[in-house]
Amino acid sequence: MKVDEIKKIAFLARLDVNDRELLSLTNDVNNILNFINKMNEVDTHGIAPLAHPLEINQRLRNDEVTETNQRELFLKNAPAQEAGLFLVPKVIEEV
Repeated sequence: MKVDEIKKIAFLARLDVNDRELLSLTNDVNNILNFINKMNEVDTHGIAPLAHPLEINQRLRNDEVTETNQRELFLKNAPAQEAGLFLVPKVIEEV
């Protein structure tokens, strides 16, 4: 990636990055992308995908409701609400 691309990403992410940090960040991102490219070169055909290297099962509890619905109580504290939902200010600007 080029410095200009990293600068744009930093702007979109609302990160305040100075010029010295920008060069270091560009180098770090490129190192990460190069590592990912190396990993993509590995032949994984015939290998089943894994979520975990060990074949173990998690003991899960039953999905049971343990608390009452307190939506109305919580919405009373909201500065703005509509149709049972919290309203928040728009924070994403179009570029």
